[in-house]
Amino acid sequence: MTGLEGTEQPRGDGRVTASRWSPTAEDEHAPKALESFGNPAEAEVLLPSRPESAATARRLTQVVVLRHWGLGARITEDAVLLVSELVGNAVRHTGARVFGLRLRRRRGWIRVEVRDPSRGLPCLMPVQDMDVSGRGLFLVDKLADRWGVDLLPRGKTTWFEMRVADR
Repeated sequence: MTGLEGTEQPRGDGRVTASRWSPTAEDEHAPKALESFGNPAEAEVLLPSRPESAATARRLTQVVVLRHWGLGARITEDAVLLVSELVGNAVRHTGARVFGLRLRRRRGWIRVEVRDPSRGLPCLMPVQDMDVSGRGLFLVDKLADRWGVDLLPRGKTTWFEMRVADR
């Protein structure tokens, strides 16, 4: 994922500790993100095109998928990872000031959409073991059941869909 959220600075003895993100642990910032930006399951949420917006998008996705929709930890973890990759691409490659995040659920599926004003298409690149970047769409391709890009009159929507078990 983008950033070093959850990683602490070295302590006086030189050791570093890192807390692993857990999809089942309640993120105390998630409700505040919903209050500040809105619920992406109800309407598109606009976020500033800055690297720190990836954390906001992850929090919003986590709270919607896990808490509101009641889906499991695995689907939540995958959705959070993949939204982070799409947001990272929108922030790094589009030159946009803002991007939109939308989550949808229909019987047996969830869909996550990231809209930006660029009509440049994302490119799925071959990935080598030692690559340190360029893995975003590779991960989306491997973990999502479907993904694609819808061109809009002013921009595009990059999306992925995952199958979910309905209760």
